[in-house]
Amino acid sequence: MAPSTSTSTSPLSRLLLSLPKHNAAPNPRSSRPQPCPDAAGPAAKNTGALVLRRREAAAAVLSTAILSRVLPAVAEAATGGECPLEVAPSGLAFCDRVIGTGAAAVQGQLIKAHYTGRLEDGTVFDSSYKRGKPLTFRVGVGEVIKGWDQGIVGGEGIPPMLAGGKRTLKLPPQLAYGEKGAGCRGWEPTSCVIPPNSTLLFDVEYVGRAFS
Repeated sequence: MAPSTSTSTSPLSRLLLSLPKHNAAPNPRSSRPQPCPDAAGPAAKNTGALVLRRREAAAAVLSTAILSRVLPAVAEAATGGECPLEVAPSGLAFCDRVIGTGAAAVQGQLIKAHYTGRLEDGTVFDSSYKRGKPLTFRVGVGEVIKGWDQGIVGGEGIPPMLAGGKRTLKLPPQLAYGEKGAGCRGWEPTSCVIPPNSTLLFDVEYVGRAFS
């Protein structure tokens, strides 16, 4: 695992397990009460109206809950999608989702970057977005895993990232955590947040230079 000498606590060295939740969204069916006959009297009519209002209110709450889950997923799909990866001689694959407009990342520079890390099966093991704070570190000097240094600074046919840019990186094990894995709680590979010999995917956003 890479040395943890960055200026902030590096989740790339001290991984936080953050598994997505797969909760099925409810699928409510709206049902309206049958109108009460006039013979039932005003009390029955008032009761029916009260029940209707309560059901409408409950349906509105459920609809809001469903939309709060569905809309972010739709937005993510609209802005994400497939990104064709280019493979460098080192084995690192990359794809620029957004080309930045700022300065290029320079080796030895203190920078800030947001990221989401995933296993090949799609399991998210860490994300700076969930913490609301980008990772700060010196790039290109071994403070993070090799694939990150190369994927941000560039080299071997990979252009450097520009500030404001977003790039997907696919790291083979030798550029990530290798045979040891990471976040292990025992000797068994199944105890690791990142199992040994794992290929990892990172969605990286290069925020820009950090000023200490």
